Amino acid sequence: MKRLDPSQPIRVAIADDHALFRAGVKTALSVRKDIEMVAEADNGMQLLNLLKHITPDVILLDIQMPIMDGIATLPEIRRLYPDIKVVMLSMHNDHSMISKMMEIGANSYLTKNSDSETIYQAIKTCAEQEFFFNDLTNKALLSGLRTKKPEHGIEDIQLSEKEIRILKLMCEEKTTKEIADIVDISPRTVEAIRDKLKSKTGAKSMAGLVMYAVKNGILAEEGN
Repeated sequence: MKRLDPSQPIRVAIADDHALFRAGVKTALSVRKDIEMVAEADNGMQLLNLLKHITPDVILLDIQMPIMDGIATLPEIRRLYPDIKVVMLSMHNDHSMISKMMEIGANSYLTKNSDSETIYQAIKTCAEQEFFFNDLTNKALLSGLRTKKPEHGIEDIQLSEKEIRILKLMCEEKTTKEIADIVDISPRTVEAIRDKLKSKTGAKSMAGLVMYAVKNGILAEEGN
């Protein structure tokens, strides 16, 4: 769900038990006129209490915190406040953890050594387009395909061979023109198939299509 008024600043909350890190992020984002920091907490329980009184558009959520960590907090945010976007923060770039966080509802995942521009782009992209994919999330999600079995077979919604092939190429970040050249169809046909894929899978964006492909193991078939 998109924000009700895109002309207003994106309201951001941060939950992290390191006060210095919180202060650094707040300082870095304070120069952005389209960002407004509205809340900060040092653990998940404190964050959930704050959310009863204030509703951010995006939460920066640390994975490792005392009392209630990000892993326990994320499902609660998803259950109580499904429209809030959540960017997970961690010192580690463990692929299995990234995949797990994305699967249980994270909209992006950043390491804590990300620069302020990356954090800003993640907040802005999640607020406007739901997901922010970067090299870290892409590699984690794609590497997970090697071992992950599909949740439900793709026969469930019956994608044609051509639709599956085009979906795979989209997940490889090929442009519409590149896909058209590879499959030997017109760019307009590629766009029509992309729209049909969104309709069939219920995805609302390209990011949604990528998540569908990841969850259903579609990319794993040819070892991409």
